[in-house]
Amino acid sequence: MTAEKLLGNTKYQAMSYGGYRANSRRVQPTIAQLKEDMKILSAMGIKIIRTYNVHLPESVNVLKAIKELKHEDPNFEMYVMLGTWIDCKNAWTGFEPNHNEESERNASEIARAVELVNEYPEIIKVIAVGNEAMVKWATAYYVQPSVILKWVNHLQDLKKTGKLSKDLWITSSDNFASWGGGDKEYHTKELFELIKAVDYISMHTYPMHDTHYNPVFWGISENEFQFSKEKQLDIAMQRAVDYAKSQYNAVRKYMQSLGIEKPIHIGETGWATFSNELYGSKDSKAVDEYKAGIFYHKMRDWTDKEGISCFYFEAFDEPWKDAGNPNGSENHFGLLTVDGNAKYAVWDLVDKGVFKKLKRDGNTIQKTFNGNLNTLLDSVEMPPKREFDKELIKIK
Repeated sequence: MTAEKLLGNTKYQAMSYGGYRANSRRVQPTIAQLKEDMKILSAMGIKIIRTYNVHLPESVNVLKAIKELKHEDPNFEMYVMLGTWIDCKNAWTGFEPNHNEESERNASEIARAVELVNEYPEIIKVIAVGNEAMVKWATAYYVQPSVILKWVNHLQDLKKTGKLSKDLWITSSDNFASWGGGDKEYHTKELFELIKAVDYISMHTYPMHDTHYNPVFWGISENEFQFSKEKQLDIAMQRAVDYAKSQYNAVRKYMQSLGIEKPIHIGETGWATFSNELYGSKDSKAVDEYKAGIFYHKMRDWTDKEGISCFYFEAFDEPWKDAGNPNGSENHFGLLTVDGNAKYAVWDLVDKGVFKKLKRDGNTIQKTFNGNLNTLLDSVEMPPKREFDKELIKIK
């Protein structure tokens, strides 16, 4: 199995994965816990997961867990898009980040990734150089495209010399704007060279965030008030998906304007289920399990139809992401809770019995809200009233 055969293959659904249960990454999930998670994901039809760095034990342990599962059951399939964390000089140090120089640690991150690919060639099929490492709102750590290009070229050279498999695909996973689908400030010679160098583009799109930052698509129009609550929400979430499509198409248009044609897959998209800040009751009223469930299924339907892999963000809630604010949206992107309860997006899988023999940390997988749709709907807040242009959604 190769990346070329995996990506865009609807039989091999993709997911972003982190297995952290505690509010700090100092508490690393055990291999036994990771094996539980891999079985849950496999039952959901997920066959390729995305990780984010190699400098913490989790990524290595995920690979060990998958290898053990394959040993126990030769028919078990799970592949990995191995993320390497890339950042700038002084990132996370308390000193002023220098976005024109890279962190000294980047070299060891890439070197460790190469070691792991050669140790687990049957599992790792993609290396992603950086995660949202070029987008300029990542002010704590972003680098210039030249840094990503340097490491992509390095890995591609290792493929040419036989030090990495020729079938391994190399990419960088970044915001749609970083790939040329937004402001022209990103349209640089280095980005052109990077697009030529990667095997495919891995782009991120988050309509949920733009319900606050760029809500051109978000809300309910006056003429939609005649419909049921469920119909209004379905229309609103379809607009959110159309917004994601417009960002995808903007990246493709820019790529083609450079005379380049190669695959574009979605490295991340998702919709949180709770927020006490910008996306909750005090602001855009965007997040809850019902809206998140609609978004998930609509995104899967669209990407499956178009042959696009979608590394949906994410499998399980991870409370470390905003440890200082337990009710922050970053902690609530999972399709399942930390305890293993299935959120609305995957209630149908509970009904199908796919989780029947599975547990997470000793907990059987049950539906949230006790599976009561009316109770869930009662908790859902409606998006604000808005007027919409009939023109194509404009992207900032």
